[in-house]
Amino acid sequence: MIKSLFKQLFFVLRIAIAWGLAVMLVAALYSSIPLIGRFEFPMVLAGMATMALVVTGAFSHLHRVRLIAGRTDADALSNRQKRLVEIPLEPGEAFDLLDAAIRELPGIEQVQSTRDSLQVKAKVARPRTYGEHPLRRWNPLLWFGLPRNQLQATVTPGEDSGRVTLICEPENPAWSDWFLVDDGTNYENAEAIVRAITRRIGALRRGEQASAAQTATQKELTEAKLHLLHAQVEPHFLYNTLASAQLLTRSDPARAEAMLGHLIQYLRRSLPNAEDEMSSVGAELERALAYLEILKIRMGDRLDVQVDVPESLRAIPLPAMMLQTLVENAIKHGLEPRTGGGTVWIRARRDDGGVAVTVADNGEGFNTKTSGTGIGLKNVRERLRLRYNGDANLSVIANFPAGVAATITVPATASARSAVHD
Repeated sequence: MIKSLFKQLFFVLRIAIAWGLAVMLVAALYSSIPLIGRFEFPMVLAGMATMALVVTGAFSHLHRVRLIAGRTDADALSNRQKRLVEIPLEPGEAFDLLDAAIRELPGIEQVQSTRDSLQVKAKVARPRTYGEHPLRRWNPLLWFGLPRNQLQATVTPGEDSGRVTLICEPENPAWSDWFLVDDGTNYENAEAIVRAITRRIGALRRGEQASAAQTATQKELTEAKLHLLHAQVEPHFLYNTLASAQLLTRSDPARAEAMLGHLIQYLRRSLPNAEDEMSSVGAELERALAYLEILKIRMGDRLDVQVDVPESLRAIPLPAMMLQTLVENAIKHGLEPRTGGGTVWIRARRDDGGVAVTVADNGEGFNTKTSGTGIGLKNVRERLRLRYNGDANLSVIANFPAGVAATITVPATASARSAVHD
């Protein structure tokens, strides 16, 4: 408390001494004038009035700074304020945020914004903090002071951020600080800009968090659908398979046993695994082949399956059930509607740093009567988008000379494989 009082007293004395010396100089010049210099009383009266107004203005400045800043140390009392602000954005974005914050400042004018040099300069009209002063024209603190402040802000580029250097000061030269006060207006301007920057950064962060939460929610919904797909086996497929096996036990026990074996393999691969939504090309191929082997027993010569998946690609991560969806589409919408059946091809190839897995058929092709609702393919595309952030895709094209070819392309690099488990 005592230390603060001494600082306030020193501040008032500094201004009073500066003005006292100025008054003494004027008095000396006045006294040196012949005839007029003999009348000392008017000069003494003017000097006393000047000092009274100066001391009163200094105490007014102290009072207002205490109200604004809550303290009266040298930094708060200074007419010239400097702030360093770290903005966690790349320099261009940091500059845009700073420029917008400055333009919101009350009384701002003559803004000069240069994005290439990451610098903003502006003038700020100084508010009349206590309205029109009754002794304005006689107040020595306003005699040669310009009624404006100015500011300069520069963004210094960092690695992943921009550091703002903000300077708020009177438009007067620095020597005038010995005689003039700004009533805390530059402190106000500096703090207002810092608050605006902080508010805008907070708004950006809240927007990013909301977007991340929305993406996470979408991902959870998609994965919930995946668990549902894992937990469900198509009732018609299961019923038809068991019914076929029952009939074959009487006429062809060996084929019935083979069908049940493939069904067991298919069911084992179709059970949900909550610990890992990712599978591999090899595991998904085994599931698809078990499904196709069952259908081959049911469809006989009407179904042919050809597989060309190199061993080197079978360990590549692949989201579960995606290959199965493409195979089921090829059967349901391509080959089953055809009396003569057809062929399903499953191929995998490296493709520009990724792996392309293709399921093709020579069935009905793009036929409105057999194309279905497209929900399965839409689900595959959405899961690829959420899982790989745009680095994977599904393409569906016409196969030549008949049928459809659907291709899933996923990253094959080590970084991509680690990313999909995040």
